[in-house]
Amino acid sequence: MLTLPETYCTLISRFALVFSKRVWRHAQVLLIGTILAPGKRTVTSALRVMGLSDEKHFQNYHRVLNRAIWSSLEVSRVLLMLLVNTFAPRGPVVIGIDETLERRRGAKIKAKGIYRDPVRSSRSHFVKASGLRWVSAMLLVPIPWARRVWALPFLTTLAPSERFYESKVRGHKKLTDWARQMLLQVRRWLPERALVVVADGSYAAILLLERLQRLPNPICMITRLRLDAALYKPAPPRKPSKRGRPRLKGARLPTLEQILQDPKTTWKKLTIRGWYGEKRRQVEIVSRTAVWYHSGMPPVAIRWVLIRDPKGEFRPQALLCTDLNVDPVQIVKWFVMRWQLEVTFQEVRTHLGVETQRQWSDWAIKRTTPALLGLFSLVTLLAHSSTRQGRLPIRQAAWYTKTVPTFSDALAIVRHQLWQAMSFHMSVPEAEMQKVPRVLLKRFADALCYAT
Repeated sequence: MLTLPETYCTLISRFALVFSKRVWRHAQVLLIGTILAPGKRTVTSALRVMGLSDEKHFQNYHRVLNRAIWSSLEVSRVLLMLLVNTFAPRGPVVIGIDETLERRRGAKIKAKGIYRDPVRSSRSHFVKASGLRWVSAMLLVPIPWARRVWALPFLTTLAPSERFYESKVRGHKKLTDWARQMLLQVRRWLPERALVVVADGSYAAILLLERLQRLPNPICMITRLRLDAALYKPAPPRKPSKRGRPRLKGARLPTLEQILQDPKTTWKKLTIRGWYGEKRRQVEIVSRTAVWYHSGMPPVAIRWVLIRDPKGEFRPQALLCTDLNVDPVQIVKWFVMRWQLEVTFQEVRTHLGVETQRQWSDWAIKRTTPALLGLFSLVTLLAHSSTRQGRLPIRQAAWYTKTVPTFSDALAIVRHQLWQAMSFHMSVPEAEMQKVPRVLLKRFADALCYAT
């Protein structure tokens, strides 16, 4: 029989209503086992670490993922509410959205495709990989004890390639279509909160921006903008006696490339904290409003921000924001937070075993990877409840000194708390266990807590 710390029980029990009582018993074992298991995150590794190697009905645990009826969407909603109430109770809710590639092979994995590998590729070298493409929405919030912004996943969906839909009745959905549906769902969950979404240039689509802009409570979207984008003045007021269709745009404006090369452009110096892993970075910006328009599409009013480096170490880049009233400095600060999404993708591969799972059924595939990404956020919540005076223990080594906690420290403290609170039906007789020195047992428990 296993027991959990009281604070952990309070958090984990919030998900119990999503499952039936029978499924919830098995889901709890998989959840705790996945946190404690080192190495691969398979169902069998979770059962082994939970002391269930002799469980004859092990298939019941596999059925939680590949057959049991429960809503992944409802789990995402509960997780988002926990994250928002804990880390962002006030102010705008900043969400990052991006896609990642899970490298998987196998004839039975139907949704896999061939994609550009973002990790191995560069501007001059293109690498393709076989795998599953996932679109993930993450809450971007400062973690008090980590003293920096973390990206906490709460909603992840599978986005197959166009080739996957060739033999299907339903049509192919682009990344922007998946993003639109995900963000509209988040708006339903948080109808009153101000939402700010940051994304890379893949989501700079006029139709997506226009849909989010015309909501009753609009979603502010910040993405990259091409330097050669066609920008216009707003349409002039329509005269009462004018006939024909109303104008959608005004006169053409110079492109951002032309503004960049114009010596008369007035630049504003700005120091940004946390610029892509750096503590501080000095940049120069210029910002104005315009209408972004393309033939056959609706016009979108935007505020653009052009950024250049006084030292010339990175290429000039441009951002757009669908809220014209946002300060340009704030736009840059929000967009820089997007880099934490890449950090989270790396952390879940390193510490939570993404790409090590071995499910091949459709349901299990659609549930396992989002669950592992969501586990990153759940571990952060559990670690937050374990902090003392707003601090978290930091693991140190003679060859590696850290000043602030990382996710590995959060995972270690959660594992330590679980190992202390839980009790198992040991296969070794109690009399034999008493012969083992307490020091050796403590060292063994610490080693399990720190293993990844």
